Amino acid sequence: MKKIIYTVLTLAVSQSAFAEDKPQDLGIMNVVGVSPLGGSIDADKLPTPVQMVSSEQLDKAQTISLAEYINRYLGSAHVNEAQNNPLQPDIYYRGFVASPMMGLPQGLSTYVNGVRFNEPFGDTVNWDLIPQGAIDSMAMYSSNPVYGLNSLGGAIAIKTKTGFSSPKHQLETYGGSFGRHSEELTSGWNNGTWGYFVDINHFQEDGWRDFSPTKADRAFGTLSWRGDKGSLDLTLGANDNSMYGNGATPIQLLAQDRKAIFTHSDRTITRMFFSELSGSYDVTDKIEVSGNTYFRQNKMKTFNGDNSDYAACGDGSGFLCGDETPVIDTNGNAVAFSDSVSNATQNSSATQMRGKGGTLQTAFTGDLFKHGNNLTIGASYDNAETHFASDTELASLTASRGTVGSGIYIDESKVRLNATTESVGVFLTDTFSITEKLAATVAGRYNHISVDMKDQYINDSENNLNGQHSFERLNPSAGLTYQLLKNVNVYGNYAESARAPTPMELSCADPQAPCKLPNSFVSDPVLQQVVAKTWEGGFRGNLNEIVNGKWDWNLGYFHAINNNDIIFHRAGNIASQGYFSNVGQTQRYGIEAGTSINKENVFSAIDDWHFSTNYTYLNAQYLNGFNIQNPLNVDEIIAVHKGDKIPNIPAHIFKAALSVDLWKKASLGVNGMYSGQQFFRGDEANTAAPLAGYWVFNGTAEYKFTKNFVLFGKVNNIFDTNYSTFGVYGQASDVLGADYNDGRFVSPSAPRAGWIGVRLSI
Repeated sequence: MKKIIYTVLTLAVSQSAFAEDKPQDLGIMNVVGVSPLGGSIDADKLPTPVQMVSSEQLDKAQTISLAEYINRYLGSAHVNEAQNNPLQPDIYYRGFVASPMMGLPQGLSTYVNGVRFNEPFGDTVNWDLIPQGAIDSMAMYSSNPVYGLNSLGGAIAIKTKTGFSSPKHQLETYGGSFGRHSEELTSGWNNGTWGYFVDINHFQEDGWRDFSPTKADRAFGTLSWRGDKGSLDLTLGANDNSMYGNGATPIQLLAQDRKAIFTHSDRTITRMFFSELSGSYDVTDKIEVSGNTYFRQNKMKTFNGDNSDYAACGDGSGFLCGDETPVIDTNGNAVAFSDSVSNATQNSSATQMRGKGGTLQTAFTGDLFKHGNNLTIGASYDNAETHFASDTELASLTASRGTVGSGIYIDESKVRLNATTESVGVFLTDTFSITEKLAATVAGRYNHISVDMKDQYINDSENNLNGQHSFERLNPSAGLTYQLLKNVNVYGNYAESARAPTPMELSCADPQAPCKLPNSFVSDPVLQQVVAKTWEGGFRGNLNEIVNGKWDWNLGYFHAINNNDIIFHRAGNIASQGYFSNVGQTQRYGIEAGTSINKENVFSAIDDWHFSTNYTYLNAQYLNGFNIQNPLNVDEIIAVHKGDKIPNIPAHIFKAALSVDLWKKASLGVNGMYSGQQFFRGDEANTAAPLAGYWVFNGTAEYKFTKNFVLFGKVNNIFDTNYSTFGVYGQASDVLGADYNDGRFVSPSAPRAGWIGVRLSI
């Protein structure tokens, strides 16, 4: 079946072409996609909310990544900066996360030009891979089964630029605080039949915290052909990024020096190659066949210097012990205790992931029983091979809390795992206009996922990572929209989505043998797939006539229950050591409201004003009880009860942005955000005080000397607010001394900072 599906997809794409690009202002457009490959439908007929962003909006916001834009401007979204690196944020939407960090329950799917970008080993999302200048548009959807695995809370669909959507040449460069500078060259051109687009970006900074430099080199480009009935796009991308994110630090240490880090280094290297051929063909005016085929490779390396809980054995044997058991090295020998192995480890991993596959879909637009109808059916196939290796080297700490390796590697932490993940999906979505005002949408997707794991380092034939796992499910959705008034639309929807346990989770699920992420995997019990069931409804509309401009608004309610939810249980003295398990049901529900106003000539003929605001109340809680390790006493087990809040998710999120354009040349803007208090990771029982909420404000400015020459600048954290976006529990006293006994670690915010740059275009 694999060979048949892949051959059909390849042939279909090679003989078809992609629909013609139509540059649009996503700020006013009312057409959205219906599947990862696109398609189109009137947004007022979609029974769920969707938030859209254009390349023009990204440029004006002066954000360094799409993730930063989402955090500042989109409703029901917030960021946890657990890694404290600008290119490695955790993006949350309605309490569901898309993160580069292993161990988080990934609940958002991401797509680039219809290709799923969640990594196959842990469903993680590496936000550093695509330069912002290559993005043409982005749409963020709420739960929709058509978007496949991990769409529990929603999906993020990114479309990159082509020579037809962005036919210009531009050079942008800026620099400022933290030694940060960026240079980005984009070039697009077309002659009506052929076109190209290329983006080359270099980003570098020293980082505002100690030992925290980052460098990112990225290239992305598309060669396009357009015909009378279709087109083809060949997209290539690559990157070579090195990012240091030294993460959370004891609050007592930060009180002395906010730039300080606990231990170092924590380095991630990503090297991706991406290739895709996409296209569609208009069979008739009402039938369009489209598809893509891709090959993607990502080589990731991590290095983490950390403290350890190893100590001299208490029996006087002179060996090194963990839990009073002698540590065995990779040569099968007990490790002798010495200062060089006494208090630290160097954890390293290398993950090579190769994926290929494609999607084929057909869209039918026309009347059914004399009523308007929009039907899309399709199928997808994805195959990924992962080669994972990890090692833990015993080490000692330096005076600056760096590490020096001993050359001795721990046997139980050595992992050599090959995993093959194969995924087949068949989907359908249909919107039927019952009347001119009432529309019904039904959708569904059948997923079949198989995971084949082969242990390449086996010391125990009965205790290894070998295993074959398969998961399948049909996820449906159905909804209605009704045009209540000329400018008021009401919607309601029910949807089910699922995510299968990843190879990383499946190999780290035994409470009797906890793992240290992302290392030390062991043979484990089978996990169940997570199923989210979401109800949502609300109102949306406009008050354009009142302002004689554009005034959009929305008010909605959502309620999602995850069944067989998977969480990471801490087990041991180190926060990253533990195991995964299903914990029953979790719930996320809330209210979201937003408005945006664009009004020209408010006070005079020279000023145009833009205002937007979003508010979300979000209640994320456990519906079943289970036991966890007490985050303040690792030797004690405590109970999580029904109603306890899920950590790292604030109950209140408020955002507002105000800007003014003067003479169509100058632009001034300010944006602010409030994020409410949240419980620390590891405190699922809510036994300790939560992390405090915070306000933060940022400013932007821009002046167009000519249409080809723009000067711009920005200031982040205008009031130099001292706040933290993430909290976790750990032990600092073994490294810093007995006085550092608080147990709370936080990821601090960056101080006030500014940058200035120029943008040249022709």
